[in-house]
Amino acid sequence: MKAYLEEVGHLTKAESSGRLASHHGVPQRQCPLLCFPQSQCWCWLPGLGFDLSPSLSSAAYIWQLYTLWILVQLHEAVPGKRYNRYVELAQAAFGERLGVWLALFPTVYLSAGTATALILIGGETMKLFFQIVCGPLCSSNPLTTVEWYLVFTFLCIVLSQLPNLNSIAGLSLIGAITAITYSTMVWVLSVSQQRPPSISYHPLSLPSFSASVFSVMNALGIVAFAFRGHNLALEIQATMPSTFKHPAHVPMWRGAKVAYFFIAMCLFPVAIGGFWAYGNLMPSGGILNALFAFHNHDIPRGLLAMTFLLVVFNCLSSFQIYSMPVFDSFEAGYTSRTNRPCSIWVRSGFRVFYGFISFFIGVALPFLSSLAGLLGGLTLPVTFAYPCFMWVLIKKPTKFSFNWYLNWILGWLGIAFSLAFTIGGIWSMVNNGLTLKFFKPN
Repeated sequence: MKAYLEEVGHLTKAESSGRLASHHGVPQRQCPLLCFPQSQCWCWLPGLGFDLSPSLSSAAYIWQLYTLWILVQLHEAVPGKRYNRYVELAQAAFGERLGVWLALFPTVYLSAGTATALILIGGETMKLFFQIVCGPLCSSNPLTTVEWYLVFTFLCIVLSQLPNLNSIAGLSLIGAITAITYSTMVWVLSVSQQRPPSISYHPLSLPSFSASVFSVMNALGIVAFAFRGHNLALEIQATMPSTFKHPAHVPMWRGAKVAYFFIAMCLFPVAIGGFWAYGNLMPSGGILNALFAFHNHDIPRGLLAMTFLLVVFNCLSSFQIYSMPVFDSFEAGYTSRTNRPCSIWVRSGFRVFYGFISFFIGVALPFLSSLAGLLGGLTLPVTFAYPCFMWVLIKKPTKFSFNWYLNWILGWLGIAFSLAFTIGGIWSMVNNGLTLKFFKPN
């Protein structure tokens, strides 16, 4: 039974599941960090203005890269023990019960919530792709938005039958290539077109100083939400073989640096180029929606359709990667309760159930995308705060040393920012008015 848990859930070691050589598998295993539609994430620039945006986003990028390095190092902090899940590492640092309380909700949300968001984005993008390709020849009764969500969910469920992270290495590579390609196409197409005549680059004018502060906090909460994904780092590293002579953290960190170089090459041009092209006219759906709204008649239809199709491929790849920790948890729970292996039919049943639950949540709560600032504040500690505390509690650096001060300060700053961004997200909801349209997606 222990061997089965190691094989399916990657619970204690990776040698049984790490079939790919570490040096060949590292770039593919880092691709999940690229696999999320970047064009949907950078809608915070109008709230910050162009003066604050580059410096604050760069600081956030460096900070989360540092905390990723911490997680990579802590994966094998105890000789002979590998912490293959974020919650396991939190339990080792904070204690069994407190670790679960602190880490379980945000990590579950980051996996399940991201899967739901991907269904919404993927379904809507498929609908726009169909409109672009079909053009004036579209039938009078096209598929509704919910039906497109369902089509995308079926595709996700089919691909989710791949058993583990090793088996989706090729899929994650496709997701990374499509992310780099469509990100480049989106910002190049945007800046090459004429800007809207009513464009403005000034921060949104608000009636009071306190309102401006809360608006900035909400925008920074969206930044924090965009930089999620640390809950997957340990799962990815767990698929790599490791020995005392060749520890997994060496190739893992090498691959992470390459991956984050490409992440920067994707995210920052999209953010800066998108803000230059659309300014405060940027719609809530991000630069992809702006490209369709402002330039769908100016750009060749084939080129525009290719851009949207790449986004669909990226969403399909991303769904598998972000959902794999949930699949592992289902299978490990079933095995521990029944004391027998998880058959292919049970595994398939879990994945079909999870896919349709994500679809149901997306249809029932279509306003979830409006909560990005609030959710970014609530889940910020997973990326920016908890890893710093874990380093101090597990590695125990010399008290009052630079390393000790650095991690305590960054950890408590992360907690403070989490509270501030959460308040900013709540203020944004109250100020803008959140329309709770249950079961009524746009």
